[in-house]
Amino acid sequence: MERYQCPACPYVYDPNEGDPENGIEPGTSFEDLPEDWVCPVCGAPKDIFEPEE
Repeated sequence: MERYQCPACPYVYDPNEGDPENGIEPGTSFEDLPEDWVCPVCGAPKDIFEPEE
């Protein structure tokens, strides 16, 4: 599963880790995150994240 970088801060969403503090279980792909999910560090919306290179 692909990792996604927040362009507004250094946060990288790693599907192997999920976002447990916000109820996202490990193993959750980026595409399966809720549409209203935001960056847990800076609050940027999901739709501005970019695939990590």
